[in-house]
Amino acid sequence: MPSSHTKRGPTKRRPTTEASTYKNYVNGQWVDSSTGETFPVYDPSTEQIIAHVAAANSADVDRAVTAARAAFDSGPWPQTTAQDRGRILFKLADKIRQNAAMLAELESRNTGKPIVEAEFDIADVATCFEYYGGLANKVTGNVLPVPANALSFTLREPVGVAGQIIPWNYPLLMAAWKVAPAVAAGCTCVLKPAEQTPLTALRLAGWLDEVGFPPGVVNVINGLGETTGAALVAHPAVDKIAFTGSAAVGKLIVKSAADTLKRVSLELGGKSPNIFFADADWEAAVDGALFGIFINQGEVCSAGSRILVERSIYSKFVEAMTEKAKRIKLGPPLGRDTKMGPLVSKAQYERVGSYIEIGKKEAKVAAGGGRAQQFSKGYYMQPTIFYDVQNSARIAREEIFGPVASVIPFDGEQEAIRIANDTPYGLAAAVWTRDIFKAFRVVKSFRAGVIWVNHMQPTYIEAPWGGYKQSGFGRELGPWGLEEYLETKQVFVNLDETPIGWY
Repeated sequence: MPSSHTKRGPTKRRPTTEASTYKNYVNGQWVDSSTGETFPVYDPSTEQIIAHVAAANSADVDRAVTAARAAFDSGPWPQTTAQDRGRILFKLADKIRQNAAMLAELESRNTGKPIVEAEFDIADVATCFEYYGGLANKVTGNVLPVPANALSFTLREPVGVAGQIIPWNYPLLMAAWKVAPAVAAGCTCVLKPAEQTPLTALRLAGWLDEVGFPPGVVNVINGLGETTGAALVAHPAVDKIAFTGSAAVGKLIVKSAADTLKRVSLELGGKSPNIFFADADWEAAVDGALFGIFINQGEVCSAGSRILVERSIYSKFVEAMTEKAKRIKLGPPLGRDTKMGPLVSKAQYERVGSYIEIGKKEAKVAAGGGRAQQFSKGYYMQPTIFYDVQNSARIAREEIFGPVASVIPFDGEQEAIRIANDTPYGLAAAVWTRDIFKAFRVVKSFRAGVIWVNHMQPTYIEAPWGGYKQSGFGRELGPWGLEEYLETKQVFVNLDETPIGWY
């Protein structure tokens, strides 16, 4: 939080260009890093520093985990009823709605995403807390018909302390996806925002005491993945890790978590196919192809980055996409007519740029292909479309996480399915056709966790989210998200007074 604020956290004032200093939120208090170190946070549209944030090290992680452990094992939280946990989540949702405009502006400035998209994200954040507020007292066990004179039943209990590591593309929404079900289940949390975009999560932390969270139930610590994140994963008092991010980091987390046999859920990368058959609605299909890859500057794990088009409409489709892509409005994140803002950071800008250069050697450029020259500052990249792409090309196989589309032709349903599944990832996929029989054949053939028919990217709190293969394991959202934070305990009650007769 800004160091000038009191324990209850940030006020409702709008962000300014002046850089504030934010601390870590541990055990209901705002605290500096044990070393006093901070790191800068940038506005990617201006490349200016907008905040300094306390950099947590392993000692700070231990302090936060200890607070979460104590809150879970003793104090008021274990005695808080599921109904009251739900009420706290409802209060937090109300607080978010009351401050939605401020949160959306801060998230837009911190991430570079257009303000209109940020406003939708913040509305979804509140909805997520409301959903799990209502689900908190719906956790039930089962009575089991065992072949004995006995009562056998199950109890559903919280996993314990959850370490939660979130990405930079949807900062507050990803925090909600993890914190809300964990709290509904009765867990305590140590949340680590992405170092590039921690500001809205810290604003959220400023309201936790006010809405009724006991100290230590939710802690927010800042720092780099290789230091703060690694220490959180390795900590022996953490019972579960939930991570959203790259497949490479996810693999490291699994290896580290194995040392203490933590439960782990991972939502990792994707290289999602967006398939267009010749009988699809033309205008909806072209728009769906562009929206699927260029929403949020392409910084989306489920981005439809592989656009598979039936050969009979292939040339016309590429031409239509290209013409519309040229009209996509790039601009400052707070501009209400902006459709694409800057990429989140210099590192991401350079990464995307390097893939564009690789793509120029592997395929043909239909649109874009480099920096948006109209901006003297900021990490702006043109919406880029490559065509005549081979599915074996790097731009078709590796996650770029930016506004770069690979258009691939196919002949017939079976080839479309083969190309779609020929990827190490399996997060999402989409198919566009008016033929319902074809649509369902393709849906059943996809090896992916989220499938859309005649749409791309709609995501609802009520429905499960997660992937196959190297896109991770476990599910978020809906009742499936709550399951990730629950243990199952079997209870056997003997009702037979006859001695066992063992000897």
